[in-house]
Amino acid sequence: VVEGLVEAVPRRYRALVVLAAGTGMRQGECFGLCQDRIAFLHRTLRVDQQLVLVPNKDAFLAPPKTAASHRTIPLPQVVVTTLAEHIERFPVEHTDRLIFTDDDGEAIRRTWFSREVWRPAVEKAGAPKGTGMHELRHYYASLLIRHGESVKTVQRRLGHATAAETLDTYSHLWPDSDDRTREAIDSVFGPHVPPVCPEEESG
Repeated sequence: VVEGLVEAVPRRYRALVVLAAGTGMRQGECFGLCQDRIAFLHRTLRVDQQLVLVPNKDAFLAPPKTAASHRTIPLPQVVVTTLAEHIERFPVEHTDRLIFTDDDGEAIRRTWFSREVWRPAVEKAGAPKGTGMHELRHYYASLLIRHGESVKTVQRRLGHATAAETLDTYSHLWPDSDDRTREAIDSVFGPHVPPVCPEEESG
């Protein structure tokens, strides 16, 4: 589904979808990303601001919602490559300017993006109706959990204030203790146990 959404949005916003799915950043954090927050050589991204939209006023940059939201995220190569390609195709005048803007070069307004970009892409990609951009954050979290990351690591990557917040949201995705017990023994001990009844001895 995520790959379909990347294909379904206009080219100008494809890197935005890849960024959200590959880092778990909140929508406002993605909209507020400036080039100078990306360390391409180190493959990291600093989250220390978000785009805030107030009705009938100009958008402005502000600190993230909580102290825990200030974080540095390791970037997978797919995100690094996609961001570099986006910046080459849609260059910014200065590195402290927003990477993602609308067709007029203005800050992306959430309601406009949802109406004109996201919802049509959801329909085109065949995603369930009502799928929000926040689902990309859940997708990121589910991948970390599936590949064995700890609660604390997932908490830090998502910018949650507490591990309890992470568990409240994603506890159903972690394998339970019974599953972990089975997998631990099977993965190490299982491959080395010889058959108790070899075929040549049977009968």
